[in-house]
Amino acid sequence: MRLETCYYCSSTVWPGHGIQFVRNDCKIFRFCRSRCHRAFKKKWNPRKSKWTKAHRKFAGKDLTTDATFEFEKRRNEPVKYSRELWENTYEAIEKIEKIRTKRERHHIMKRLRQGTLDRKAADLREVRDYIHLVRAPNATKPMEEIEMVQKAIAKREEAGELLTKVGTTVATTKKLSALRRRAPKIEVTMETSDTEQMVAEVME
Repeated sequence: MRLETCYYCSSTVWPGHGIQFVRNDCKIFRFCRSRCHRAFKKKWNPRKSKWTKAHRKFAGKDLTTDATFEFEKRRNEPVKYSRELWENTYEAIEKIEKIRTKRERHHIMKRLRQGTLDRKAADLREVRDYIHLVRAPNATKPMEEIEMVQKAIAKREEAGELLTKVGTTVATTKKLSALRRRAPKIEVTMETSDTEQMVAEVME
């Protein structure tokens, strides 16, 4: 069984399928479907149609130079039938197919990795250029924020020392009154319910 390749999209044409066009100079063109046949009659370039294998190779999406492609070349040499030769050929085809799929997968992952790096660089460039939209104009720097936090902690510690010490100056009394106003004391009163009182009387 001989499998042909489509002249336009390079896909497989199985026996009994597709369209065959013979030109006046006896050159045969095989097409897998009417879509490829119409594109050929319109004289379209396969490299400009995004759904063809020629475009994928032209755009660098598929492998173009690989040693496994040498095995696909048609060799019109008559070979005497040999069962051992056919078995070896079939085993070689399976091995070559595995090697090719592995190399194609590696090629695709390498191409996608470059795209992720480009997108990340573009995002970093965009953040650098438009940081003024993300960060408030009056925002302080990180070191200044740390210093402000440290100053606030120091003020709280000073306020605690003032509470422990009893001062007679006017400044200390003002600070104490301000602190009392800021943090009012909460008194908790516990009231016994009627049932608890009855239980206590019974126990006595």
